[in-house]
Amino acid sequence: MRITTHELRAMKRRGEPIPMVTAYDATAALLVDRAGIPAILVGDSLGQVMLGYDSTIPVTIDDMVRATAAVVRGTERALIVGDMPFMTYQVDTPTALMNAGRLLQEGGAQAVKVEGGRPVAPVVKALTAAGVAVMGHLGFTPQSLHQLGGYRVQGRGDAAGAALVEDALALQEAGVFAVVLELVPTEVAGTVTQRLEVPTIGIGAGPHCDGQIQVLHDALGLLPDFRPRHARRYAELAQIIQDALARYASDVREKRFPTEAESVPAGTGRRRGGPDG
Repeated sequence: MRITTHELRAMKRRGEPIPMVTAYDATAALLVDRAGIPAILVGDSLGQVMLGYDSTIPVTIDDMVRATAAVVRGTERALIVGDMPFMTYQVDTPTALMNAGRLLQEGGAQAVKVEGGRPVAPVVKALTAAGVAVMGHLGFTPQSLHQLGGYRVQGRGDAAGAALVEDALALQEAGVFAVVLELVPTEVAGTVTQRLEVPTIGIGAGPHCDGQIQVLHDALGLLPDFRPRHARRYAELAQIIQDALARYASDVREKRFPTEAESVPAGTGRRRGGPDG
């Protein structure tokens, strides 16, 4: 049985912190699920960490549907939230409904995420009225990278902080079940968290949010040359993987692999499909 949006809200009421990470494929999602993490975001950050783009903007709805379906197939318990990429919900409400429907019907997600505050509240209201669970996203919104002038903290200063609080309240009124706060000053994130009945999920927003989300590749050290300030490394897998592959290549070149232990003698009748043996 999967975690539901209602259970996340119950966690907020109990004061139980909500851990959340991104995942983009079935293998990673399987490990996240087995680690007991209750919610996974299939983020459009896959554009950077999986597809090699320099931002999330080129990511398409087809990219997101395919990745979301893979994550769903790799999990049993986690709530799966599919990101709605750039210009898949901002054009008009029918377009937003169609694309959200694809993430749920084809991708198998239980919820979708949209970026923005009061301007997208009508779209959020239409989605929730149609039965779609929606997560909001405020602060630094990667799809607005060029408009915001780069990766900048949002909500600094009294006016900007107050505007962010109003955006969060508007999203809650429109029906979101949670709000991601990205690159927001700690005090502002704390105020939003206190004002909202729905959970806040922070990334670079300090310790006062109801939960935290990290990009899987940042937390596991899979991108050796990228260390965002808001991320904590829980492993250095890039070097481990690189060293393991170097040992494999060396064993092949020096004819240390395969040995009899990795070979099948004639007449055993053993057979496995595919080029991997």
